[in-house]
Amino acid sequence: MSLYFDAEAILTAPASGGSFKSRIYSARDLRAKPAQIYALVSEAAKWDTILAEVIENADILSLERKLNPLLALLLVHDHLLAKRGIAAPATHPLRQAVERHKVRLKAEFTKSRVRRGCGSVEQLKTKILREKREADGSSHFVYPRWVRVNNIRSTLDGQLRTTFADYRQVDSLVQLAPPDEGQPKQKLLYRDPHIPDLVAVPYGADFTSSPAYKNGEIILQDKASCFPAYLLLGDRGADDPWVGNLVDGCAAPGNKTTHMASLVAKQKQTGRKQIFSMDASKVRSKTLHKMVSLAGAESMVTILQGQDFLALDPQEERFQDVSGLLLDPSCSGSGIIGRDDVPDLTLPKTKTKVAPGKSQGKKRKRQADDEEDAGEKSKVTVGAPTVSPSDENDTPDGVMDHDRLTKLSNLQARIVEHALSFPAATHVTYSTCSIHLMENEAVVARVLASEVAQRRRWRLLRRDEQPAGLRKWKHRGVRRDRENGESGGSPAEVDLPEEALEACLRCWAGDAEGLGGFFVAGFVRDGEDDEDERGDETSFQVKGKGMVRAAAADKDNPQEVEDEGDDEDEDDWEGFSD
Repeated sequence: MSLYFDAEAILTAPASGGSFKSRIYSARDLRAKPAQIYALVSEAAKWDTILAEVIENADILSLERKLNPLLALLLVHDHLLAKRGIAAPATHPLRQAVERHKVRLKAEFTKSRVRRGCGSVEQLKTKILREKREADGSSHFVYPRWVRVNNIRSTLDGQLRTTFADYRQVDSLVQLAPPDEGQPKQKLLYRDPHIPDLVAVPYGADFTSSPAYKNGEIILQDKASCFPAYLLLGDRGADDPWVGNLVDGCAAPGNKTTHMASLVAKQKQTGRKQIFSMDASKVRSKTLHKMVSLAGAESMVTILQGQDFLALDPQEERFQDVSGLLLDPSCSGSGIIGRDDVPDLTLPKTKTKVAPGKSQGKKRKRQADDEEDAGEKSKVTVGAPTVSPSDENDTPDGVMDHDRLTKLSNLQARIVEHALSFPAATHVTYSTCSIHLMENEAVVARVLASEVAQRRRWRLLRRDEQPAGLRKWKHRGVRRDRENGESGGSPAEVDLPEEALEACLRCWAGDAEGLGGFFVAGFVRDGEDDEDERGDETSFQVKGKGMVRAAAADKDNPQEVEDEGDDEDEDDWEGFSD
């Protein structure tokens, strides 16, 4: 029974940083396995509208006072849909509270299926998911399963002949949408036109038991998070290899590090360690170790466990040949969507019956009023986060306030400026899984106005200089926040020229690209340091204020933000995809 109590606790607890999945895996005092909890909640969220309807029509909440709406939803899901039923002893009171009504629950479930004209449970599931997409206006949005081929252990051609041998290639992401009612699922594959060695398959596809996944030949990684490494290393081959070492400054769980290693391997440079990969969290660094080992990148990657990137000394001898740095620091996570967000569950309403001719006592009436109020709100966001100074990457747009974004923006700018000071550095990429301008274009503008950028002649990597695949990407930087992405109610605006905005790449959740919100920009350095044009601190501050018209804290006294989370579409657990 601990599975259901643990799931309830996770769903109703305030957010503590990171994605929904990461909060399950990092939660303490869980008695059930995190994978089981995640699978239960994910599946229940797909069936919530039907389950709420069944529970209400069966009226079990008014008959079983030990059940609350959330527990009832989870228990009835397993009773009706799990192969082994409710995961609790047959004598457990809550299991008995559900199974006492098994005939009525099954009958109401059948009625719900028949009302929707579905001949099978599988058809009903397809119809429900389609109804959900239409209800939230995302019927055009296809969120596929992205799979990156690891060049250290395999090749795209090799995987097409083996792992994907029975997949039929299609021409667009739209073709990966769930099939119509009654139609069988198909094995379809879409080769991505922007990122080399990346393919998309229907979201329900599960590769976690395949030899290719277990051997590290394929990596499950969202497309947007492939942008930074590809922007940094590009389409170089054996005749034009990358010169110098690399740094991944905010690396865990490791997908971007292993992507860099894969791109380097494609250049036939596997013989020496040349990627320094680090994360300030020692716990997350263990996941980083695991990912690097699985990808076969140990000979190329040196992991600095528990190392804070800002504490690195760029002048240290081992970093003298670092020419490229990849930075994906903590952010608001406002671009994270779908499978990693706290589910917005439809809960059953509670009905209260009163015998005819009998009045309710005050206590009973208050309880009924509370239940009626709760019943009117059939759509409930469970686990709605509270604002906390430690919240990092999962606070919804409406909750993330301007001060919090300012603190994050300060930290992000410091990290990028620190990277620009590495003596041999010529290329730096900066990315976030945020939609907020304050964490994206505003950080770019602030960095370009910094003393280190001006003295060392850093600029943005222009669109025409970007790798071939990313030059074709149409979504570019913006001058101001979109209406639904304002920074805590205080819109920011940047004075970057059009060429600079064209140099920035954006991804937007819910569009036809099948991605969440994401931002990435590349910096490059032309020539040697300009020692004669450093300017004084006063002139820097004036330039900095002119570049960004957005509230920001004093650069020299930034309010620190503890690094607790990251873009968890990169979480290494991918055991349950559908």
